[in-house]
Amino acid sequence: MTIAITRTDLDAGGFRAAATRAKDAAAARRMLALAVVLEGRNRTEAARAAGMDRQTLRDWVHRYNAQGLQGLINRQNLGAPKRKLTAAQEAGVADWGSAPGQRCRCIRWCVGGAVTCATRSHGTSA
Repeated sequence: MTIAITRTDLDAGGFRAAATRAKDAAAARRMLALAVVLEGRNRTEAARAAGMDRQTLRDWVHRYNAQGLQGLINRQNLGAPKRKLTAAQEAGVADWGSAPGQRCRCIRWCVGGAVTCATRSHGTSA
């Protein structure tokens, strides 16, 4: 089912003008895709013109309907995920690099070796 653009504050020309002022190229492409839809072309053509698929365009229509032009801008990254090791465990991991093979009897360092050492020492894995 096609999701209609319910906000009426901008027409196709308004979207094009906002796209020219936008500093974010991805947001400008989204604005131009919505302008193409408002001009009467189908969603598949509009999405293809903006370099996305029809489902992605549908998602952006939802965000525009809910938030306006601000919804077309990428959201800020909220930061790195929460750390899984305590400070003492991180200090122990730092020691692995200073004396390779001594603490865990690992012959060579690779991701698999680090995971094995972490599991043996702290009971956690990546």
